Amino acid sequence: MAVTYLKKADPAVVAAGQAEARDTVEIMLTRIRQGGEAVVCDYAQRLDRWDGALVVERDEMAEAAARVAPELRDALRYAHDNIRRFAEAQKASLTEFETELRPGLFAGQKVIPLQAAGCYVPGGRYSHVASALMSITTARVAGVADITACSPPRLGEGIPAAILYAMWLAGADRALALGGVQAIAAMTEGYFGAGKADILVGPGNQYVAEAKRQLFGEVGIDMFAGPTDVLIVADETADAETVAWDLVGQAEHGANSPVWLVTTSKALAADVLNLVPACFAALPEPNRSVAQQAWKERADVILCDTREEMAICADRYAPEHLHVQAADLAWWRERLQSYGSLFLGAEACVTFGDKAAGPNHVLPTDQAARYTGGLSVHKFLKTVTWQRVKADALPDLVRASATISRQEGMEGHAISAERRGGLHCPAPHLKVAQSG
Repeated sequence: MAVTYLKKADPAVVAAGQAEARDTVEIMLTRIRQGGEAVVCDYAQRLDRWDGALVVERDEMAEAAARVAPELRDALRYAHDNIRRFAEAQKASLTEFETELRPGLFAGQKVIPLQAAGCYVPGGRYSHVASALMSITTARVAGVADITACSPPRLGEGIPAAILYAMWLAGADRALALGGVQAIAAMTEGYFGAGKADILVGPGNQYVAEAKRQLFGEVGIDMFAGPTDVLIVADETADAETVAWDLVGQAEHGANSPVWLVTTSKALAADVLNLVPACFAALPEPNRSVAQQAWKERADVILCDTREEMAICADRYAPEHLHVQAADLAWWRERLQSYGSLFLGAEACVTFGDKAAGPNHVLPTDQAARYTGGLSVHKFLKTVTWQRVKADALPDLVRASATISRQEGMEGHAISAERRGGLHCPAPHLKVAQSG
């Protein structure tokens, strides 16, 4: 395979902070478990710098609509409608069934929604209002009975009005004005009137991600999230300026956000490399500096000979967002295997997927797309199975089960099975106590 790197990522040496984050989160979770809501309130005051009310009920969320510009309210309703419709279609794709595997042997599948979900909505450099729609709407469509949303409060304001309105629109039962580890812990433990979460979802900073990692097993989580990324596959039909802006737009997420271009056109690659600096210059600060650092340290530009080589490269990178700006979109949709979400054609755009198109924007990063998809209605549903057996299925079923059990050295299993078929008599030394 002929692959040439026209630009290679050049990551700076990052000071070891992962161990520190792990230890900090462990200490915080232990303190919160020992001290309960009082410790959460203390963290809220010290870390969130918030001493106002922590709980925002649904009627207060609804009142936030008056503080949101009409144009933004319309945009949020449009996005919510798309997200809801897509989640409903996902739910319809997963059905319950009963099948008779053999005469008298019945088995089936049942779909049960989780009881409580905790949805984290980031609120750091950017106010991630779309994240509220993505996680809460999907949980509500799945049928989750109790949904708590958390988002960091802003100094003197609390949770921004646009996020509160989005939470209300999506169907959250309550919001907690909490950020970071204390928010994750509060939803896990069911503090402040929240339902004790069965699952925690939503993106966040490294402390949020680490808290979810440490709590995984006790509760479910959507995924282990790292920095967001995009890979663009482009041929000679692509527009270089559009490609450049699509890369820069994703790079403004953060200095550690990878952006990759894979192309068969050397001319396109050269044009993109020339255009990217002008795109940076058009951004305001701090977006400009953040995007420039991401481009310098995390960007690859790769030249391939054929589209099959591009596809192999894309599957190897397993990006969160995979955008195809090339001819024969049907071929690409069929061929590509590893991605969080696929954007087909120049008219599609990662921004659409992030904000309003409908499919969820909570997606696998760090090559996790090799083995999992993104957040969906299925994450909030348990697919469980059941069995029922009639007499005509027993002889073969008992015989096979007992034979396998004895091969495994599990005599008790074998006896348990044989009692169903009348094939086993208790050993003489086993006495059954008589009542009375």
